[in-house]
Amino acid sequence: MNLINRRKFLILSGGVTGSVLLTHCQTSPALLLPIEQTTAISSTTSNNGLLEVALEARSSLINLGRQQAHLMTYNGSIPGPRLEAKPGDRVRIRFTNKLSEPTNLHYHGLHIPPMENADNIFLSVPPNETLTYEFTLPQNHPAGTFYYHPHLHEFVAEQVFGGLGGIFVVRGELDKIPEIEAAKEEFLFIKDFAVDANGQISTPGHMDLMQGREGNILTVNGQVNPNFSLVAGGLSRLRIVNASTSRFYRLQLENHPFFLIATDGGAITEPVELPELLLSPGERAEVLVQGNRSPGEYRLLSLPYDRGGMGMMGGGMMGSGMMGGMYHGNSRGSTQAPQVIATVTYQGANPTTLPLPQTLLPVQSLPQPITTRRIEMSMSMGMGRGMGMQMAFLFNGQVFDMNRVDAEVKLGTVEDWELVNVDPDGMEHSFHLHTNPFQVVSRNGQPDAYRAWEDTLRVRANETVRIRIPFLDYLGKTVYHCHVLDHEDLGMMGIVEIQK
Repeated sequence: MNLINRRKFLILSGGVTGSVLLTHCQTSPALLLPIEQTTAISSTTSNNGLLEVALEARSSLINLGRQQAHLMTYNGSIPGPRLEAKPGDRVRIRFTNKLSEPTNLHYHGLHIPPMENADNIFLSVPPNETLTYEFTLPQNHPAGTFYYHPHLHEFVAEQVFGGLGGIFVVRGELDKIPEIEAAKEEFLFIKDFAVDANGQISTPGHMDLMQGREGNILTVNGQVNPNFSLVAGGLSRLRIVNASTSRFYRLQLENHPFFLIATDGGAITEPVELPELLLSPGERAEVLVQGNRSPGEYRLLSLPYDRGGMGMMGGGMMGSGMMGGMYHGNSRGSTQAPQVIATVTYQGANPTTLPLPQTLLPVQSLPQPITTRRIEMSMSMGMGRGMGMQMAFLFNGQVFDMNRVDAEVKLGTVEDWELVNVDPDGMEHSFHLHTNPFQVVSRNGQPDAYRAWEDTLRVRANETVRIRIPFLDYLGKTVYHCHVLDHEDLGMMGIVEIQK
């Protein structure tokens, strides 16, 4: 087995962490004052069956709370413009790379062709070059909240942590349900950053790469502790994207339960009440919130979450030497305080109380699989020839190889995959499959509480998650990988070839 040593991972010490804005609940009130109102994300919507937009990746100076940072952006903003289309629409994106390194685009969660100039993550756009991406959304594509971001292997974590990403919305049947149509819609693009005293993205240390880098500046729509409002007697529809490189979010809105209405791949059959919402990197969810509490101010919190590993990051501190920001405790995240990521206030009142929808949309039951595959997730470490520490993250004992096909599947068939986390470090992973969404059959043999379409899920230490995948519509090569993106860059990715 060969261990890989990523191009920028040779130097495992010397990272620095500058003075950054913490949003822990116990910090001074002055640091927690919300901005006046969440700034709306700019959007481009399809017209007459065509969504056409120019998108440019470039470095920009961005305000992060009380400091400025040099970040990677799409069209100068974080997040990039929200793109909205409908099933059957043609999408044409003229993408220009103004970064100093190559990049590309991935349309996370969309069921579109994985080849040519569609969702082809094997393409590379060099600096100062332009590529036009073009594809058609299927007529039966589900409505939902999707996500675009860079996906050039070995550059992914760096570019996503640097700021690149945006929301892709498909409008459809879910939006036409009367209660949902009447709800106030909010998009929450949640992302963390770590910057040094010069406003540059902090250099990750060895442990940051092993655990997956996290920052201590938490943002919603590129802002620190923004404000959004609830209408008394009304409903709010929160469309949430975990756009962080590695951070898992355990979200809670004070005194307000969430009512889940959609997962990665679209609507579920009926709302599910949740006291909190857990999203691994790359996951999305849509929830309804009822404006039925006393008017006042409520905090949207990111609660502590232990995702395993060799220690814990103290509040997401990153980048101080070889050990990064690691504090050596028993479990990662167990001593972190809740962090405020947004403030919610009541504004106005609905003349009549809006009810929750009783039903949503049917979720197809899949036929029995023709085969079952076992995919083991693990890591390996060793000393390199230059005596530097090398690490690799593995599927079935192998690092990613661009020239190897890891799974050959037949178009029009259904398979079960058993995702088995055998990582000796006890680290949680986030599994993502391109092109074809799936349904979770069971976790350690126990069925999920409700049927849902997903494309990204967490796999806990020593857990076996069985998923059922229909391979539909498109031939060609696509990938699956860990969406803790440092792990993907360090080898935890495989190629699927869909054949006739």
